[in-house]
Amino acid sequence: MKLADSMSRLGTETAFLVLAKAKALEAQGREIIHLEIGEPDFDTPKNIIEAAVEAVRSGYTHYNPSPGYPDLRQAIADDINKRRGVKHYDADNVVVTPGAKPIMFFSLLAAVNPGDEVIYPNPGFPIYGSVINWMGAKPVPIPLREENDFRMDVDEFKKLVTDKTRFMIINSPQNPTGGVLTRDDLKAIADIALEKRFWVLSDEVYCNIIYEGEHHSIAQIPGMEELTILLDGFSKTYAMTGWRLGYGLMPKELAKWVAQLQTNSNSCVNSFVQRAGIEAIKGPQDEVFRMVAEFKKRRDVIVDGLNNIKGFKCLRPKGSFYVFPNIKEFGIPSQKMEDFLMNEAGVAALTGTSFGKFGEGYIRFSYANSVENIDKALNKIEQAVKKL
Repeated sequence: MKLADSMSRLGTETAFLVLAKAKALEAQGREIIHLEIGEPDFDTPKNIIEAAVEAVRSGYTHYNPSPGYPDLRQAIADDINKRRGVKHYDADNVVVTPGAKPIMFFSLLAAVNPGDEVIYPNPGFPIYGSVINWMGAKPVPIPLREENDFRMDVDEFKKLVTDKTRFMIINSPQNPTGGVLTRDDLKAIADIALEKRFWVLSDEVYCNIIYEGEHHSIAQIPGMEELTILLDGFSKTYAMTGWRLGYGLMPKELAKWVAQLQTNSNSCVNSFVQRAGIEAIKGPQDEVFRMVAEFKKRRDVIVDGLNNIKGFKCLRPKGSFYVFPNIKEFGIPSQKMEDFLMNEAGVAALTGTSFGKFGEGYIRFSYANSVENIDKALNKIEQAVKKL
């Protein structure tokens, strides 16, 4: 069977592969504690579920406009304007997609040609590099280093920008490290983007899961509304991963083309889920605050616990629900540590290299699990690594 050459360049998201291995071990009777998958372990708030049920009963089971229902798009624009402290978004800037990943795909397809250079964070969400490679652009990784709190080094970034730079991706709060870009970081990035006139995809899907300080967006920098594609969604904030509801905000001319790509692929996001999205934004936010408070408690438990285990060195992340501890003291590759923890400790985690070459020497744990299970995982890890 002959496949397109581009398929050899298409990557994957390793969390789902590790989840499958963990499930296979569980089927054999092993107990596995899941710290690999990046999704909230909470149920979707009841008011959102009820809104979806009512929408189905009311006949929201048909096609809708490719960019999404106008009232949902306006609700998203109003919400972002309020939370980011800007005034430049309305419904025509918004495209609603089945999950946030299509915004990555569609914006790159709409804005980047084969051979163009795309700067992206490494370690970082693996789909960034996958899509850049697949479409024939040149991936240019910017290292995120532990000694800089896993923030982008702006001076290093400047050296990577060339006349072929067409697009860059930033992610704050960040997966897998939990690092958060400061306003000064974003201002420095924006200065270069405005000078060189390249697009910035700002992945802000974890923006509401932040523990210290406040979230800053590059879209707040004057002039960047013309160059920013702001990616966000409902999965992390509202525990709606399986609902597949995301969105992007961008200049209106680009939004038209992104919506046309959606017409050519997904047609539209299913109707009743969009009605639930309106309730999520406009309804009470108490459950969101409760989830974030619980995540913060879990963060402190896992960070303190890992730092008490010889061989681990773990920064305290300011956002997301991941920790990215340094495991270099063990003297083994990250992939070997992932396998060891699964097989010997019964703890599913992800190798740092799942997120790029600069992730070597690290491992990612998701603390989207109960404090009880996190404590159990820490105990199992502590006992297991004594064998190394």
